[in-house]
Amino acid sequence: MADFSVAITSTLKAEGGYVHDPDDPGGETYKGIARNRNSKWQGWIAVDLLKKQRGFPANLEDDPQLQALVHELYELNYWDKIRGDDIVDQDIADSIFDFAVNAGPATSSKLAQLAVGATADGVIGEKTLEKLNAEDKRTFLATFAIAKIGRYISICESRRESRKYFYGWVRRTLEGM
Repeated sequence: MADFSVAITSTLKAEGGYVHDPDDPGGETYKGIARNRNSKWQGWIAVDLLKKQRGFPANLEDDPQLQALVHELYELNYWDKIRGDDIVDQDIADSIFDFAVNAGPATSSKLAQLAVGATADGVIGEKTLEKLNAEDKRTFLATFAIAKIGRYISICESRRESRKYFYGWVRRTLEGM
């Protein structure tokens, strides 16, 4: 079965650290956790306190409690929702998890379901798990990558400010194959 610690390590490399890009609809973001979408996350208290200290934002990396909160949020709100522990192949779980962090668990689950021919309801249940675990890894990863890129194209067509992220999203998608 797939391992959360492997998936989170890979995803956090792509998410980076602290960013406050005015073009990002998520607003202030730390390790991919957007303040606008996760305003009640306990980690924001630590981030706000550390902003007042020297060495910000590099000092965020040295706070073990903050790092534990990052992992906790991603495990409970993303890994568990995509049922990462029940996916046999680590690469398939990593890919679905990484896209869940980027686009939300329901969107990632829907695209994963479409990739394996399951009903796309955005909730990974037993039937989807059965199909995911029976699918050829290379076929799944290629089909899922194409679906993700299609989603990114749609975002860029509807929101011009997001175009600057497109090649980064595509690179991240292809690195996950």
